[in-house]
Amino acid sequence: MSPPRKGASNLLLLLLLAILRCRFAESAIGVNWGTVSFHRLKPSTVVDLLKENKIGKVKLFDADPGALEALMGSGIQVMVGIPNELLSTISSSVSASDLWVRQNVSRYMVKGGADIRYIAVGNEPFLTSYSGQFQTYVMPALLNLQQSLTKANLAGYVRLVVPCNADAYESPSLPSQGAFRPELTQIITQLVSFLNSNGAPFIVNIYPFLSLYGNSDFPQDYAFFEGTTHAVTDGPNVYTNAFDGNFDTLVSALTKLGYGQMPIVIGEVGWPSDGAPGANLTAAKVFNQGLINHVVGNKGTPLRPGSPPMDVYIFGLLDEGAKSVLPGNFERHWGIFSFDGQAKYALNLGQGNKNLKNAENVEYLPSRWCVVDSSKDLTNVANHMRIACSVADCTTLNYGGSCNEIGVKGNISYAFNSFYQLKMQDERSCDFDGLGMVTFLDPSVGECRFLVGVTETKGSSSSKSSSSFIGSRRWMISITVLFIWAVQLFMM
Repeated sequence: MSPPRKGASNLLLLLLLAILRCRFAESAIGVNWGTVSFHRLKPSTVVDLLKENKIGKVKLFDADPGALEALMGSGIQVMVGIPNELLSTISSSVSASDLWVRQNVSRYMVKGGADIRYIAVGNEPFLTSYSGQFQTYVMPALLNLQQSLTKANLAGYVRLVVPCNADAYESPSLPSQGAFRPELTQIITQLVSFLNSNGAPFIVNIYPFLSLYGNSDFPQDYAFFEGTTHAVTDGPNVYTNAFDGNFDTLVSALTKLGYGQMPIVIGEVGWPSDGAPGANLTAAKVFNQGLINHVVGNKGTPLRPGSPPMDVYIFGLLDEGAKSVLPGNFERHWGIFSFDGQAKYALNLGQGNKNLKNAENVEYLPSRWCVVDSSKDLTNVANHMRIACSVADCTTLNYGGSCNEIGVKGNISYAFNSFYQLKMQDERSCDFDGLGMVTFLDPSVGECRFLVGVTETKGSSSSKSSSSFIGSRRWMISITVLFIWAVQLFMM
């Protein structure tokens, strides 16, 4: 039998690539799963939470073994992150890159394993505040990792991406004037060329809340999707929300580099529910629901009408009570779920469920709290409160927080209890020189919730038998076989 003509094999290869591109272009609402918390749920509980809420895509900020093991067999598509601090090593050593891929990708991508689709190389490495610290490592790291994926036979399935902060581009006033920062033009040009060559999207993090928080003149209604009296007119285009304006500023910046049609994924977007003025449950619900409706409704933006971002990852899944508060106290309150997997407000993710479903089988510590003994002399209590809050999370007590108006004794009790729960209810942690006492009556007031911690017992991973995952893996295996066959034909 004579071999197929080269033209036929070329056609087959192009058809296969088109199938792959369609597969990867499925839009969805995903979430960021951060783990910087004093009270971490079992990874298996978090994965069950994702599945119950039909969240099919998750973004991790590192290659956390517990999270990746729990995600095995779940059918959930994963973006795994490489912290900025590792970029130097990976960029300077192919063997280090190979090792990272073996330990954090290949070992989980086995039969019945994790469905890793993306590797996020760094997290906002071009951020202005980094002053170029990680900038020179990005492209060498990408090139080394691409070689490593090729060696592992994963280059056709796992894509390399670089999540960028929206400060990578700027505009004097209008979206159409968008351009990348001058000092980034060269490296961003190299980056988008690499992404385009490998069928990967540009990933950007957009935060209208930060625009509002950092600028007292920013129109509040422009931050949401409910309509505005401060619309921005840009030639024939009219912008009624900050998200579209920011997105199209990026589109304009990419267009100036010759990549105006590059797929874009929103790596982070959300609204905090506590810790600052404007950060509350109502605002968070209105913003996130407006965002989701905007995306799943396929409205697109003025420069990309009817073409929303490929995927949108909400920030975040759970509150992270141990995050740095340097940017603001709100940093610990981005979750659509509280730290224990309980929904903060009603939200339709557009995935089939009309409302969020709470985490089940959460293992709490006993229902008891540490509060101040008001019968004692509280003259020296300030120092104890300061020590407690230097370790535990007291951000809700600050101006704009949900516990800001519960009174002096309420503030002291909140601080004492936060410390007590952090210390896993060790009775000594509620002493405070005799000023604290344990109570079995919940001291929560209104929206100010006095938490009870969760156990730190490690749980087993989620069930490995998921029909959706099996179907996905079969598809992947079939396409991989077809791809190899097509390449062989192409080489004849």
